[in-house]
Amino acid sequence: MKLIETIPMKSWIDGLTDWITDNFEFLFEPIKDNLGEFIEGLSSALQWINPWIFIAIIVIAAFFITGKKVGLAAFTLIGLWFIFNQNLWEDLMDTFSLVITASIISVIIGVPFGIWMAKSRIVEAIITPILDFMQTMPAFVYLIPAVAFFGIGMVPGVFASVIFAVPPTVRFTNLGIRQVSKELIEASEAFGTTGFQKLYKVQLPMAKKTIMAGINQTVMLALSMVVIASMIGAEGLGQRVIESLSRNDVGLGFVAGVSIVILAIIIDRFTQSLNTQKGE
Repeated sequence: MKLIETIPMKSWIDGLTDWITDNFEFLFEPIKDNLGEFIEGLSSALQWINPWIFIAIIVIAAFFITGKKVGLAAFTLIGLWFIFNQNLWEDLMDTFSLVITASIISVIIGVPFGIWMAKSRIVEAIITPILDFMQTMPAFVYLIPAVAFFGIGMVPGVFASVIFAVPPTVRFTNLGIRQVSKELIEASEAFGTTGFQKLYKVQLPMAKKTIMAGINQTVMLALSMVVIASMIGAEGLGQRVIESLSRNDVGLGFVAGVSIVILAIIIDRFTQSLNTQKGE
């Protein structure tokens, strides 16, 4: 005999999910349709570009963004050529589209929330445990509400990626603004700056390096969700990994996995180089 009755948490969560799905369908459907069209259009536009022209643009950008160093440019050339050679170019563009979309949405959400946290101790105390929860929850769990709200496809993949990837941008934005020296803040106030001017002309520029580090982490986390998001229909390199797993095709899994690593290294080095330039 149980001394304490089981709390019906599962039933509560199921009921809440059903209620949200039923009552906010008017919101989820337009998001699914419009965001789906955006991702599909972005992927189509990237695939429309001749692969060699695309590779040349990225290689040249890598050369100049690293201060005319050859290392990243050479790696980018070899890496993208390898992916193209393995007939995974379309999958690469699908994956790149998902990462770009999830990263942009994460930054749009994360930076304002980080600023809000930096401006209010109460908001920081409320949001910090939520961020802890988001970062410690297993990534697979995010697929459940994504499918419940948006069905199968790229959009729920983006939704799950955003939830998983947004915390670093929020945390680093908050940290960067709070680390701005009080002397600078007092000097700006002495010149009669408004709160808006102080934020955009003093705090954000001084915190830019820290914020960019957070954005770098967000982009990498969004990319890490590629394989997991493929389990709910997101197209791209992750889908090839899932396919190789179901077929026990070691070769395909290895090639797709290496392609994801190549993309991750290129994106990471690009964002790090941007951060270095901004911090100089």
